[in-house]
Amino acid sequence: MSEEAERLAYILRDPLFPCIQCGKCTGSCPISVISPHFNIRKLLYEILNSEGEDIAQKKEMLWDCSTCTTCVVRCPKEVDPADLIISMRSVLVEDGQVPPKIRDVLKSISIRGNPWNIGQEKRSEWAEGLEIKSIADAEILYYVGCTVAFDPRLQKIAKALAKTLAKAGINFGTLGNDEVCCGNEIRRMGDIWSFDALKEMNIEMFKQFPIKQIITSSPHCYNTFKNEYTELGIEVKHYTQIIPDLIKKKKLSFSKKFEKTVTYHDPCFLGRQNQIFDEPRDILKSIPSLNFVEMDRTRERALCCEGGGGRMWIEAYETMERTATIRVKEALDCGAEILATACPFCLLTLEDAVKSGELEDKIQILDIVEIVSQVID
Repeated sequence: MSEEAERLAYILRDPLFPCIQCGKCTGSCPISVISPHFNIRKLLYEILNSEGEDIAQKKEMLWDCSTCTTCVVRCPKEVDPADLIISMRSVLVEDGQVPPKIRDVLKSISIRGNPWNIGQEKRSEWAEGLEIKSIADAEILYYVGCTVAFDPRLQKIAKALAKTLAKAGINFGTLGNDEVCCGNEIRRMGDIWSFDALKEMNIEMFKQFPIKQIITSSPHCYNTFKNEYTELGIEVKHYTQIIPDLIKKKKLSFSKKFEKTVTYHDPCFLGRQNQIFDEPRDILKSIPSLNFVEMDRTRERALCCEGGGGRMWIEAYETMERTATIRVKEALDCGAEILATACPFCLLTLEDAVKSGELEDKIQILDIVEIVSQVID
């Protein structure tokens, strides 16, 4: 057995001891649709008994996982396969054995503070003309996030949320070009060292201001600040937790109707991993004339869009249907005209699915806050 195989096997041995091989992890894994041999115990066995090119092929399987944690929720013995995969990836990252696109993402974060290889000076361009405050002049931080800040399509989410918060009289500001990546995705890609450095940098930056609360657009940012920045000491909210309360207190009111049939896709990092299920639905159900319908697989059972864990930067399997395409078809099956979500990664993957072939022009993908911004006073 090679030294590398021994290290990977050591990571897996003890945590997998409780495993009873019931198959619930593989049976419920959305990525097993793409890679039917994706199975932690099988992967361990193959690592232990592989050499040379064979082990190289097995290592490629480690990048299939989207870290959606469906396997964790379903496991009757409380094994955490997703965390095991992250640990195994960390060995490959340490040895510099990662797919080229993942390598480029990690390098970009190290150099530019974001995974998209875009200059940091462009981070706040989305806010031009909006008179967004600096956090130095506010008490609530709107942490925009890399993908929302840089992607032209997703910048509409930032603008919509800024409009909504301003309309409700929320005293918020941003870090502008000083904002850097939260590190959620790079940790799940296995670069735990860069994650620790980013966490320390962000916490020190936040401490420079009297921040009472952090609001995020992305469930990925929300998850990492809430659950992994253990020393943060600041309340963190995803925007879908804020808006229902603003509606209830009549700080937000709707002056327009939204006469569409809408369904909702639960993002993994918002729903399954943080149990935020009702709030996004409450927002949609409160909008005048909006006809809300549910897909068959919702809440804990919702199908992952396949955008997390680094898969945003991994090439699709040419011969297999991506889970985002399956999800869009499920939305069409329940009669939806709009498939709403509350995650920038989900929006991108779902929109890409709609742009492909037979699904084009059949359904529209919107973030919930985009709908809200269309109907508020």
